[in-house]
Amino acid sequence: MGSKLISLDDVDHRLLEALQADADRTLRDLGDLVGLSPSAVLRRVEGYKASGLLKRKVAVLDTSQVPDLVLAVCLVTVERESPDHRKEFCDRLERTPQVQQVYDVSGVWDYVVILAARGLPEVRVLAERLFESDENVRKLTTMFVLDPIKTGCAVPTRPADT
Repeated sequence: MGSKLISLDDVDHRLLEALQADADRTLRDLGDLVGLSPSAVLRRVEGYKASGLLKRKVAVLDTSQVPDLVLAVCLVTVERESPDHRKEFCDRLERTPQVQQVYDVSGVWDYVVILAARGLPEVRVLAERLFESDENVRKLTTMFVLDPIKTGCAVPTRPADT
């Protein structure tokens, strides 16, 4: 797994935008979009992978099509933030497939955790296992998503004004 930062040019930005929108496009389609040959696109994509910029390609499901899916946003405050407590907490969250996203945040809360579960009973079980049984968790607030207005994982690679 690479960790070297790479310098991105305009073609890289356009190619990364296209990949984030639909990674299932062919190399030829991507090349047509950014003005490169399929082999040049492949070299760039392999470079993104080698640098660690492109972590993986995934299929994104329409949450409205998954029966009984419950999305929950959990706001967590911890008592102590030592490296050992943090590692144990984060490792537990990373090992749990229903945990979709975890953010270490500033302000009143320490973490924001996004859960995707099959029904309210599973959310209760997850909350107990992930948070309530942890003596280091001082406060937990869970909000249930009523209607996901916009979801996604695409990130900008350059400032919005370019």
